[in-house]
Amino acid sequence: MAQPSIVQAPIVNAGARLDRLPIARFHWRILGLIGAGAALDAFDIYLAGGVIAAMLQEGFSTPAQNATFVAVTFAGMLGGAGLAGYVGDRYGRRVSYQFNLGLFGLASIAACFAPTIEILTLCRFVMGIGLGAELVVAAGTLCEFVPPAYRGRWIAILGILTNSGLFLATSIGYLVIPNLGWRAMFAIAGLGALAIWVMRKQMPESPRWLEAVGRREEAESTLRAIEAEVGAGRTLPPVATVRSLEAPAVPFTALFRPGMAGRSVAAALTCMAVNVAVYGFVAWLPTFLVGQGMSVVRSLGFTTLMSLGSVAGALVGMGLGDRVSRQRSLVGTCLAIMALGSVYATLREPVAITVVGFTLVTSIYTLVTLGLYAYIPELFPTHLRLRGTGFAGMCGRATSIATPFLVVALFDRFGLPGVLGMVACMLVLLCAAILLLRVETGGLSLDEADAEPAPAPAPAGLRRPA
Repeated sequence: MAQPSIVQAPIVNAGARLDRLPIARFHWRILGLIGAGAALDAFDIYLAGGVIAAMLQEGFSTPAQNATFVAVTFAGMLGGAGLAGYVGDRYGRRVSYQFNLGLFGLASIAACFAPTIEILTLCRFVMGIGLGAELVVAAGTLCEFVPPAYRGRWIAILGILTNSGLFLATSIGYLVIPNLGWRAMFAIAGLGALAIWVMRKQMPESPRWLEAVGRREEAESTLRAIEAEVGAGRTLPPVATVRSLEAPAVPFTALFRPGMAGRSVAAALTCMAVNVAVYGFVAWLPTFLVGQGMSVVRSLGFTTLMSLGSVAGALVGMGLGDRVSRQRSLVGTCLAIMALGSVYATLREPVAITVVGFTLVTSIYTLVTLGLYAYIPELFPTHLRLRGTGFAGMCGRATSIATPFLVVALFDRFGLPGVLGMVACMLVLLCAAILLLRVETGGLSLDEADAEPAPAPAPAGLRRPA
């Protein structure tokens, strides 16, 4: 009696099919929708500076209540980072980024009508959950759509859009708060978030994730729609490899199993080093400059000039992202920050402080771009990507909560060299983790994260577009 044949469902091969696509309008649309949300996320974070000053002047809050307002923002972001990782890997990228965007949008609108500082602080905590989740999902989702030969540059563009949130918050606050009041800032953030939420409904789910969780028909249908749009009027390149991304469901503890634990540690240290550098140095620039003998007004002017390094850093990341291996660019950037920090601590002349400070801030935001937005999500396989990124984000947010207290203690006892020494210690730990891990991610398919760690290829091995 003949045995019935077993027909196996074909492999979707989502990774290789997405990786061979040329850049098209589809990719720009994905970047625009993700970047708009990330920029608004940063805007909502940075609007706190102008808002708490206005609330204090109006008598709506006290300095202690303002400190609580800021603290609960970071506490919410810590929880949001972990929540986004779980939701994104369990229920999908679309569910996660739509949930967090809607959450901080609705909470922002509610904040407009808060009758007391206590209610406003509660709204801010809920906003923080959405804010912390957005950055976890943004970079990981973009990475899953962009071909590896272009990924470094496109992640850098996302960095430029995200970093623009600081400029938007300060410039819009300068115009809006004196004329319409601080509540209008929350209205702008909330309405903007809801508008982007509506536009994002057009975004497809990540085919990589759909295949990874076994939803093959949806993955195939989504991929065919993407290929039809990108391939309109042109012949698509052939698919180079065949690899199934389908993986069994694994718990959060899979991040700490052999073969993955080193990646999780490197990701966490990357996020921690970024937060120590940003919240331990950049955020304290006005205070440091006053301590070096400048007036408050003058220090704010010099800080504004140096803060342009946030955009410059993303541009440097764009230049390095697809040309230099991820390991070398990250380690080199860490060394540059340490070298510039040691020089900056000895300066007293305003021009020298500004020039070296701008270069130092540029280096820090190069690390933000290549480390936070590119390296971390590249380290993890599809079925663990957002949980790994979320874990790193939680470690980074916890560090950002503790860093201000360390800065105050070190600055009081050792001055600026003590603060920069703290930053340098974190960067040394990061360099050690990267070099010991020996996993190169730049220019490679995200599917390579499923493979065992291997020695880094030479920079020439980075695949470049023809």
